[in-house]
Amino acid sequence: MDVLDFEALRATRVSNDPFAHILLPRFVKPEALQAVFAALPPMKGRGSFPIEALKLAPAAKAAIAGLQSETFREIVAEKFGLDLKGAPSMTTLRGNSGEQDGQIHTDSLAKRVTILLYLNPSNGAAWARREGCLRLLRGPDDLENYAAEVPPVDGTLLVFPNGPTTWHGHKQYIGQRYVVQMNYMTTSAKAKAEMRRHHLSAFIKRLTRAA
Repeated sequence: MDVLDFEALRATRVSNDPFAHILLPRFVKPEALQAVFAALPPMKGRGSFPIEALKLAPAAKAAIAGLQSETFREIVAEKFGLDLKGAPSMTTLRGNSGEQDGQIHTDSLAKRVTILLYLNPSNGAAWARREGCLRLLRGPDDLENYAAEVPPVDGTLLVFPNGPTTWHGHKQYIGQRYVVQMNYMTTSAKAKAEMRRHHLSAFIKRLTRAA
């Protein structure tokens, strides 16, 4: 199933305010969106779950496969002028947001590039109140000092290379909030340790589900 709009991604320009990023609404094709929503697993707990530990229906598998494809990697590398050949990747799914989520932060520099794919219907009242809408910030101290805001809906894609000033966060939201996060990792010891934890977590969660 071809669910991702690579042509739209190729045509999307990189914005540099407040840092280099690509923001693309409806990266999931509109005709596939409902099938992808329906293919997501029910998730009760907070936290990010390794994609290998989850049971996905075909449309969700197709969306993940598209993100993990060489086509996607090549487009991202070209857009940001990066050499991503051979860079390991790590993919998780988060289904819920809690009161501790959304605090201003930068991602670990072991993660070279962060890719976020938001998979929630756009008809939520909380999104209209801007709760849970990720903000790309000009600094670490003020959630209102933002250059771009990302509603977590309808297959919106956000991609940015990580750096010491890639500050982001969101207003508190408590409830269901599906987001796929994929990272191209460095080959540092820290990245390798993080990926080992990722694979161990996937193994443990598979055992838990089977019990």
